Amino acid sequence: MQEFDFMVIGSGSGLDVANVAANQGQSVAVVERGPLGGTCLNRGCIPSKHLLYHADVLETVERADEFRIDATVESVDFAEIVRAVNEEVGNDAESIRRGLESSARHDLFKGEARFVDDRTVEISGGEDDGARLRAETVLVAAGTRPAVPNIDGIDEVEYMTSTEALRLETPPEHLVIVGGGYIAAELGHFFGTFGSEVTIVGRRPNLLPEADEEVAAAFTDRYADRFTVHTGHMATAVSEENGRITVEARPYEYGDDAGVIEGEDPVNVTGDALLVASGRVPNTDVLNVEATGVETDDGGFVETDEYLRTDAEGVWALGDIVGEYLLKHSANHEARTVARNVFGEDLQPVDYSAMPFAVFASPEVAGVGAHEEELREDDREYATNTYQYGDTARGDAMNADGFVKAIIDLDGAILGCHIIGPDASTLIQEVVVAMKSGSGTVQDIRNSIHIHPALPEVVQRAFSGQFTRRGGGHDHDH
Repeated sequence: MQEFDFMVIGSGSGLDVANVAANQGQSVAVVERGPLGGTCLNRGCIPSKHLLYHADVLETVERADEFRIDATVESVDFAEIVRAVNEEVGNDAESIRRGLESSARHDLFKGEARFVDDRTVEISGGEDDGARLRAETVLVAAGTRPAVPNIDGIDEVEYMTSTEALRLETPPEHLVIVGGGYIAAELGHFFGTFGSEVTIVGRRPNLLPEADEEVAAAFTDRYADRFTVHTGHMATAVSEENGRITVEARPYEYGDDAGVIEGEDPVNVTGDALLVASGRVPNTDVLNVEATGVETDDGGFVETDEYLRTDAEGVWALGDIVGEYLLKHSANHEARTVARNVFGEDLQPVDYSAMPFAVFASPEVAGVGAHEEELREDDREYATNTYQYGDTARGDAMNADGFVKAIIDLDGAILGCHIIGPDASTLIQEVVVAMKSGSGTVQDIRNSIHIHPALPEVVQRAFSGQFTRRGGGHDHDH
């Protein structure tokens, strides 16, 4: 049994807290079963956004004729693009490993952690198989992995998750994607831009169902122009013959009476590759948390209090495994909260207000705060205004198609903002800063000087125009 002051399970954002512990003079154990750096670096946002930028460049060239420019793409070395990105990711992971192994305060254990009791784990597999570790403080930051839905025949066919798709060195001729969320949207854009025929099958009425409904509907329409999209359908069976995979999808009703609609004919889609992009599941099942006082919810995510403490004394959790927001910037934010609470004098609750998200597809989508449908369900009064990219000078010059939707309360407090269009992931940041660091009202944006003619004017005008009052029986200009 090896004893430590601090132990982290997982080497993503949890490493930030481990480094604080080491700087405090504590002995630190890091347990990781795979490459260092966690999901984001190795299997998530870093490789995917690198690859997606290549797609954006290609798409820009292919749109050149819209601007009276005759440009052609002579060749694309797809395999080298993928290899170069993954080589850079591997180098970054290796750099983290070398840093930990050279540290006098960190001890790296390679293998899978399985709890023996609240603050003791045994390493399974890997170079440190069989080692037992105990720490005064334990941080569970072991993340999630791709979910594989219970589809008839799924175990008999060759399919990919996002992990394998990010390493695929030849674009499929026809890629069938099961799932309609951000992974499906981003990888559909990537492979579609590089020549794959893409078909997307999603259960919800729109793609990107976690986005505001107006944005999600607009995004679905755009993708329906680019690809074959079957929303409102659930994949119920898959089969493979002669290297071709067929997905059977039945009409699906989403809501209180969710389920397959009986009596309606299924849609059958056949392609040469299948990507399952149906969400993520937490890695608590492989951690043997049943041996601890750590409680999990019905989905297997670790339950914490507002300070990110679990029900087990001395055990904390953060990141995707707690299931609040499966976003790297959320995990980093939680890491700062845990570090303050473990090593500071006063406990501070984690603040999830104004947590933004972005989808790096084409078009880009980003949002922060309340959705209009949430406000309607809560019977709240609010007001909205929508402004088109093309009604600004820069948006017109870019031939940009998209809009910014601003949502405020009747006193002018910003409740939310939702964007679809170029640079949405950048434009949303002004609203986040206003909500978190300003007065939180439309005045923060209205009174700021915006460069003319630059794209942020579309945000300024969305928050400066005439709002329509909604909710509480109202639906008129305000």
